Amino acid sequence: MQVFSASLHRAFRCLVLISLVLTHYAFAESSDEDAEITSIKKLLLETQPEIQIDEVTKSPVEGLYEVTTHGGQTIYVTPDARFFIPGDLYEAKSEGLVNLGESKRNTIRAEKIAAIDEADMIVFEPTDGERKATVTVFTDVDCPYCRKLHAEVEALNAMGIAVRYLGFPRTGLNTETHVKMISTWCAEDRLAMMTSATRGGEVPPVDCENPIASQYQLGREVGVTGTPALVLEDGTMLPGYVPAATLGSYLLGNSTQP
Repeated sequence: MQVFSASLHRAFRCLVLISLVLTHYAFAESSDEDAEITSIKKLLLETQPEIQIDEVTKSPVEGLYEVTTHGGQTIYVTPDARFFIPGDLYEAKSEGLVNLGESKRNTIRAEKIAAIDEADMIVFEPTDGERKATVTVFTDVDCPYCRKLHAEVEALNAMGIAVRYLGFPRTGLNTETHVKMISTWCAEDRLAMMTSATRGGEVPPVDCENPIASQYQLGREVGVTGTPALVLEDGTMLPGYVPAATLGSYLLGNSTQP
């Protein structure tokens, strides 16, 4: 019994020793990674003071870090921050080339938009009240193609697709369009005012606490450069107008290409 206990004791000490060694190496590796990330951020900010860094993480490629900048663009950089590869990283899979950069941007868009209260959006619900799909649109009431898209919202609603609007005045903040959009969001009947505004109707000036400025900034963060910009539930962004029949078929799974 004593021999058996001694053997167990030795085995236990061995396990503890192995655990301590593994913990040491894991901690050392984590510390090295943290130091490299800190160094990369420091060097980037020193050489490019205008850059806005959101995140630095290890990329799927050994020896490269992925730097995500404000607006969702990516830069791949060596640990010493001496060599840079701007653009997206692609991975060859059985289904073809997969854009890893865009996949990450999709995830970021989906998370940021999911955090917005629908009460701050203008939402046109499906005709029968049952949502089969949802599309979120960064819109501008003076944009010709936004107006063309809005003319087809009724058709999208009839298919069971909810259309949620976020404000993105193309001319920027503190402009005539920005004021119109504030008035649209502050209207007593926002749905009716949105429809009237996109038909070129008069938008009576109204002011209230509104989300237009924050939605505009969000649009810039997630890569919106023009309107309409359609964001699907998985974060995929479709820039520009897409006919209701084409969009609806894609959202409902009846086609593979929007």
